[in-house]
Amino acid sequence: QVQLVESGGGLVQAGGSLRLSCAASGSISSINAMGWYRQAPGKQRELVARITKGGSTNYADSVKGRFTISRDNAENTVYLQMNSLKPEDTAVYYCNWGRASAQAMFIFGSWGQGTQVTVSS
Repeated sequence: QVQLVESGGGLVQAGGSLRLSCAASGSISSINAMGWYRQAPGKQRELVARITKGGSTNYADSVKGRFTISRDNAENTVYLQMNSLKPEDTAVYYCNWGRASAQAMFIFGSWGQGTQVTVSS
């Protein structure tokens, strides 16, 4: 089973940018869908962005126009470029893999430790 490791989080001021990386232990080229999720304190984990094997993307309404998900099958890595960050984007960000379903995903992987993103006002 593919294991994923997230990195790239940090502390940034509102309006700033971060690029998160999700490195896989094996090939992701055949994986149907890869997704970035986040969980803020006291809230449920939510799907932020999803990219399919064919390159189709979906985003949560709260991040549309600000976040971009991409996948590099040669590097077995999925990225999340986050621009115009807001304090409400503060959360632990996780990646996972699975199968696309409507606007969401059936998750097949295990959750990693995630990477903390903190946006100060």
